[in-house]
Amino acid sequence: MSIRKTIAVLSAATLAFTAAACSNDTDSEGTDGDKGTITMGYLPSWTDGLSTAYLLKNKLEAAGYEVKHEELTDAAVLYAGLANGDIDIYPSAWSEKTHKQYMDKYSDDIEDLGSYYDNAILTWAVPEYMEEINSIEDLKGKSADFDGTVVGIEPGAGLTEASKKAIKDYGLDKDGYNLSTSSTPAMLSELQTAVDKEDDIVVTLWRPFWANSKFPVKDLEDPKGSLGDPESLHWLARNDFSDDFPDVAEWLGDLKLDDEQYGSLEDTVVNQYDEGEEPDAVQEWLDKNPDVVKDIN
Repeated sequence: MSIRKTIAVLSAATLAFTAAACSNDTDSEGTDGDKGTITMGYLPSWTDGLSTAYLLKNKLEAAGYEVKHEELTDAAVLYAGLANGDIDIYPSAWSEKTHKQYMDKYSDDIEDLGSYYDNAILTWAVPEYMEEINSIEDLKGKSADFDGTVVGIEPGAGLTEASKKAIKDYGLDKDGYNLSTSSTPAMLSELQTAVDKEDDIVVTLWRPFWANSKFPVKDLEDPKGSLGDPESLHWLARNDFSDDFPDVAEWLGDLKLDDEQYGSLEDTVVNQYDEGEEPDAVQEWLDKNPDVVKDIN
């Protein structure tokens, strides 16, 4: 399986340019679209946000709004963009626990429009062929098998902070383990290489995420609860969004997806279509699920 170019790593220069440029892209007064312009910010490598962003784009444009996307590579920049009003909507926020540090900092300048998915969790995972490793505790004494590395994702991710805590809680730091950070695509690339060779590897993952079904992996038990409890995924918006776009805010508050609905959406967008074909993927999903997402009144 190849990893889509959509989730390729953006350079630091691109990040800086994007963060600066997004301040010019939000227009809530209707000059660009019949009902105004709505800018959505997300990390494309976190494909829950990618999938829901294109789902919202489909319905918003059908209702007469112009939609712009800002693709970022760091959660801190995304939350700052919301708080500054440069981004209108973050379409899949792990705001209850995973991104609590950002909500603690910016919540006064962010509107929570409600949750759309329940039971999201952070995990560590290993390939299924590693039959003797079923818990984080089972990693003790086996640092050499993993080159002393837990393969992580972006440095600013909430999962990264939770994983650092898990390493300390389980005493893995004293056993020679370190958490590597780079990006979600880089982590998936290392996972693919290890699976192809049937090498030992432990990676940081989460659910819902398409990689859990596309790779032969299993979650490790977390008896100490270091990675946190399940949480809901939320629609977040800049301050006063519901005043500027009351119909959209109400519509988002009512939009819910269950496990099967969300899973099929993400699989269709990420795995069944190529980069640049996300609108076609969402339309196919909507055609197959006509009663799940209502039109905006």
